Amino acid sequence: MPLGRLTSAPPLPAERARVADEVRGFLPGAEADALRSAAATYLRPGGVAVEIGSYCGKSAVHLGHEAERVGARLVTIDHHRGSEEQQAGWEYHDASLVGPDGRMETLPFLRETLALADLEGTVDVVAARSPHVASWWSTPLDLVFVDGGHTDEHATADYAGWAPHVRPGGALVVHDVFPDPADGGQAPYQCLYLPALADGFVEVHAEGSLRVLERPA
Repeated sequence: MPLGRLTSAPPLPAERARVADEVRGFLPGAEADALRSAAATYLRPGGVAVEIGSYCGKSAVHLGHEAERVGARLVTIDHHRGSEEQQAGWEYHDASLVGPDGRMETLPFLRETLALADLEGTVDVVAARSPHVASWWSTPLDLVFVDGGHTDEHATADYAGWAPHVRPGGALVVHDVFPDPADGGQAPYQCLYLPALADGFVEVHAEGSLRVLERPA
């Protein structure tokens, strides 16, 4: 889909592109380009973006690169124990991400990704649950990217906790939005996308399952 109101972001440098391509994650190339373009459009010098759901760092490379480029910061938040569908016995479980205690543990993989991409100076890692951080957060945000838990409970909490922190003129970006239930789970659509539209956010771009929603200035 054409970028429309988004500023087209330049490609990642070769080494960062290699890191982003090789790290485990669930972000197709076209969606990654749209996410980076959303960051290029809404991030301002000295501003802050928040990512909900770090996993191993694929999207953090794209967002972090744009944050570095414009002189902003990215805060990536994840409890690093895996979302529901990543637990043992579920479709997206990866046994190589299980720690010595038998639980999912993705934090070391995120840290390695950020080190390989040379983004540790731009991306701040918070290992905690999204609603807990939202409860004390106070900084207005240029952009919030929500790609966390996909249950109704978690998606609802992410919207309630983080949408109010998006500054006027800033963006809420939601991943895994599937209007047709045949295409995927409904929580991001029902509990993030539709409430944002009802609250006055305006959709400015769609790419695959990625939606960019702007809060009017």
